[in-house]
Amino acid sequence: MLKIIYPICCGIDVHKKFIVACIASTDDRGVTTYRSSRFSTFTSGLRKLSGWLYSNSCEDVCMESTGKYWIPVYNILEIPVYNILEATCKITLAHPKYVKAIRGKKTDKKDARWIADLFKHDLVAASFMPPFRIRQLRDLMRYRFKLTNFASSEKNRIQNCLTVSNIQLANVVSDTFGRSSMKIIDYLLENPDDKDFDFVPLLHGSMRHKADSIRLALDGMITEEQRQKMNIILCHFSEVNKCKADLESLILSLSEPYERQCSLVSTVPGIKNPFSVIAIISEIGADMSVFATAKHLCSWAGLTPQNDESAGKKHSVRISRAGVYIKPLLVQCANAVVRSDKHPEIKGRYLSIRRRRGHKRAIIAIARMLLTAIYHILNKDEPYNPELYKKAEVLPQTRSITVEQAIMLAKRHGYSVA
Repeated sequence: MLKIIYPICCGIDVHKKFIVACIASTDDRGVTTYRSSRFSTFTSGLRKLSGWLYSNSCEDVCMESTGKYWIPVYNILEIPVYNILEATCKITLAHPKYVKAIRGKKTDKKDARWIADLFKHDLVAASFMPPFRIRQLRDLMRYRFKLTNFASSEKNRIQNCLTVSNIQLANVVSDTFGRSSMKIIDYLLENPDDKDFDFVPLLHGSMRHKADSIRLALDGMITEEQRQKMNIILCHFSEVNKCKADLESLILSLSEPYERQCSLVSTVPGIKNPFSVIAIISEIGADMSVFATAKHLCSWAGLTPQNDESAGKKHSVRISRAGVYIKPLLVQCANAVVRSDKHPEIKGRYLSIRRRRGHKRAIIAIARMLLTAIYHILNKDEPYNPELYKKAEVLPQTRSITVEQAIMLAKRHGYSVA
């Protein structure tokens, strides 16, 4: 028989317009009684839920994370300023796949009761929930990520318009949206009929040797429709950048209480951009005690292989789809640091894994290495120490190697051999 961990607990089934709560009370004989009630998702209804829990002496609550609808419920039960009783609950937020009821026996009341039954035996895996301020910072950083995507999309649309108009600047200059290129594009949009204008004064000094190639690249035709479309796109692009700048100033002010943690994370190789540092803090939080080990953090971020074994046969060992925001960021940082010779302890490990497993698996391994370093840095409150990540390759005493093998060994550790 399963042991009852929570004698009085509540399971909440969350929906858009209403929630269904079920309190499971277990007496000394192991007999459980259930009380169910339905509440509106308006603030008044959620306050009634809080008062109902308080009147039934229920402090342990389990709820499923349904879209964004769970957030107001979580805030009302967690934050005393929202709660007129100033009584908080210990809330366990569960992924819906961990509390899914049996098909064919699903109603809203049965779902809430099923969640309560699972939770009273402590069978529900709790999702990681950082503190309120970290959640606010995370929300802003994710919105910044979306604005960055919007700006990149508008850049691609401008490039498509130039390609359709046979303006081949991208074949000549390294950055179509550089200062010189944008001056030329602005002039073309303001004077579409001027085909033979003198663009050399618009060029930066380092680009003037490309004047002949640029003249050939500008031999195209921008129609009136394409010109108007490009003006609209550029206007939206500038507005997106302005909104992004305003958002970044708000993010910097909100991240001031975590300045110490941000300065520590910035010592990790490849993570120098302040907004990359803030993004990492906003995703994993500043308190590492919520994760048992660094392996738990890496698993939560989707940087560890899956366990998929049946009848003694191992199936897929791909990494999970978790960490949709932090995992791409760490992969970008890993791609940057393995190209540098300043950190041979990281580049050497990358080259060693790439030789056996390929580039993609090696990059994931380096991303996990960076996240592990971040975990220990925040946990011990000390900066990055490269000596802790150097693995000396000890060769057997009786084995002799050739010069070519010695060169390969040195390159594997990140050294360049002349």
